[in-house]
Amino acid sequence: MQNTIKNNKAFINTLLVIAVPVIIQNAISIGLNMIDTVMVSSLGENAISAVGLANRIYFIFTTICFGIYSGASIFVAQYWGAKDTESIKKVFGIDLIIGSVLAIVFSVTVFLFRDQLLRIFINEPDVIHLGSKYLKIIAVSYFFTAVSFAFSFNCRAIHKLNMPTAISAVALCVNTFLNWVLISGNLGFEAMGVEGAAIATLIARVVEFIVLIYFIYRDKGHPLAGTFAELTSWDFSMLKKVMSTSVPVILSETAWSVGTSVYYIAYGFMGSYAIAVVQIAFTISDFFMTLFFGIGNASAVMIGNEIGKNDVDTAMNYSRKFVKLTLVLSIVLSFLLFISRNAIIKFFNLEPETSVYLSKTLAVYSLYFTPKMFTYMFICGILRAGGDTRFCMFLDMVTIWLMGVPLSFFSVLVLHLPIHLVIAVVFSEEIIKMVIILKRYKSRKWLNNLIMD
Repeated sequence: MQNTIKNNKAFINTLLVIAVPVIIQNAISIGLNMIDTVMVSSLGENAISAVGLANRIYFIFTTICFGIYSGASIFVAQYWGAKDTESIKKVFGIDLIIGSVLAIVFSVTVFLFRDQLLRIFINEPDVIHLGSKYLKIIAVSYFFTAVSFAFSFNCRAIHKLNMPTAISAVALCVNTFLNWVLISGNLGFEAMGVEGAAIATLIARVVEFIVLIYFIYRDKGHPLAGTFAELTSWDFSMLKKVMSTSVPVILSETAWSVGTSVYYIAYGFMGSYAIAVVQIAFTISDFFMTLFFGIGNASAVMIGNEIGKNDVDTAMNYSRKFVKLTLVLSIVLSFLLFISRNAIIKFFNLEPETSVYLSKTLAVYSLYFTPKMFTYMFICGILRAGGDTRFCMFLDMVTIWLMGVPLSFFSVLVLHLPIHLVIAVVFSEEIIKMVIILKRYKSRKWLNNLIMD
């Protein structure tokens, strides 16, 4: 009995140490997006749609980064469990190189072809014009975002989150203040509209990048504060081992982010109002999900640590506790999202009809909240922690591209459903995904120690 109480206490303490800073970090990041959306809404629904579509490209970029860092952090978590800091720096060096190259490719592509990229989603000249002005500036921020994200993400795997969280809070404050100054024109500055929002975000990202690197390298004992030689000391065998696990995660996240962005092409056929509705609903829903982003990260780290110690029984026990926690909290949060949706909508400057559609869309989001959080927890928090990345990749690809994407276009172009019912049809793929995941979880095939040769 005493051992059980002691184990539960250790579980809760570790969960809080990892999850709380991640929850705060994500709340800050998503809060930043929400503030952007609220402030941009004063410019009209075309501006919301333009920034929303521009941020879909940013969303694809950051999701691919998440795939890169998430796949590699499986090794970082397991090496941390084995107390091998030398190998952590090698894996982190691989992260930095791949993330930086990806950022440069995205920046150049987005800067040169921003109009063409936006035209994929919508064919409204005013929206494309505004989105292009926003992308021209925001493309410069991708490199700073990629490097900052790499440091912050890997800090989670080694239980050092307080400093990145505080820096994210500073970035939020900088972004919010500059939005107020530049979007509407305060303190004597010219009102710059969507360009002001982009400049504010760019400056906030640069500040975050500089301050984060300064404080990590000021701490000489920080596991990520490697020299150039340490960060590039990995050999081909380590690269191959890391990439064999990371590539499926990268492909999975790419397929998921591009697939969910293809939904926006279908929504674009309904007009800019539908894009505005989905963009706002997505941001609000993400804010409610921040709790699970923290718990999911804690799950991946804690389970990965135990597998690294070769303690499979404890890893399995932890996974059961995370499943139960997800069930209870997702039901509570889905209810809160449903009852608070109309109060939240009042913060946005929308046409009355658009507000009605947004309310109905948020009701759909609340209905699917629990299955969505279950699939997130199993894929990002449990199965990947055990190295089961190929299964997760195939599952994401099949459900998004063979179910979600066809259903989105069928609902819009054939059934001519309103936006909230289109979302309801598209989200039905989460139910199928959840059933398949539960079967995989019970098989225990996902439990793999990746660092044991």
